[in-house]
Amino acid sequence: MQGFSERNLKYIRQWHLFYAQTNQQPSDEQIRQQVVAQIVQIPWGHNIAIITKCKDVGEALYYVRTTLANNWSRSVLVHQIESRLYQRTGKAIHNFALTLPKPQSDLAVQMLKDPYIFDFLRMTEAYNERELEMALVNHVTQFLLELGAGFAYLGKQMLIRVGEREFFIDLLFYHTRLRCYIVAELKTVEFEPEHAGKLNFYLKAVDSQLRTEHDQPTIGILICKKKDKMVVEYALSDIHKPIGVSEYQLTQSLPDELKSSLPSIEELEAELSAIGESEASLES
Repeated sequence: MQGFSERNLKYIRQWHLFYAQTNQQPSDEQIRQQVVAQIVQIPWGHNIAIITKCKDVGEALYYVRTTLANNWSRSVLVHQIESRLYQRTGKAIHNFALTLPKPQSDLAVQMLKDPYIFDFLRMTEAYNERELEMALVNHVTQFLLELGAGFAYLGKQMLIRVGEREFFIDLLFYHTRLRCYIVAELKTVEFEPEHAGKLNFYLKAVDSQLRTEHDQPTIGILICKKKDKMVVEYALSDIHKPIGVSEYQLTQSLPDELKSSLPSIEELEAELSAIGESEASLES
């Protein structure tokens, strides 16, 4: 073989050493061969992105498998790694183990993230739930990418009639892998127990009016600005419909190692003040 640049040779060596970490390699030879077969199926550029941005083999293999499952481009892969998808997947508080049969419950857990990152939005500090909803719908492609594979968008403010009253579901999806409706409710405030009760009501309505014999039980996702873990667990403990609760962020939080290297507000103000004084002296 020929034509390898010095830079590429270094990446090849780095790739080999990364996956040669014996303490994290599968012990069974057949499993190891399956892992290697998956790794070599993705393009070399994807491999470079994974080994340079992932901390360990477990995280790397997650992105290898997810790339294969979703046919991600390199730019999408990099975005997912930088948004810490691996760390966020399956971390929401839920009651799926009690309300869904296996393997449906396991698949539903992996569907959820906590927090959801809506950094593609340009929102001011003062916004309400309807404005957040409209912004997500206007950026539905990025929103569906953040939600994950399998979500099919059906509509916003979906009308549900119960008795003589009308109710409106924030966002309604159908999940093609779970084969069920997904009701998503948005809250721009901290989670309150009554939020779970209302979402439970919507799930009952969708199961009664939209779900067919071919559909699995409808799942609810409540995405709020903030939550208290204990309050959520109490609220979901006696609810018999499957509900998951996650937070959302409009911007990604910086890693601790970066936070420590950035100047504080006081340091920035002092620097700006110094620059102003210097400019004033030059003008005089």
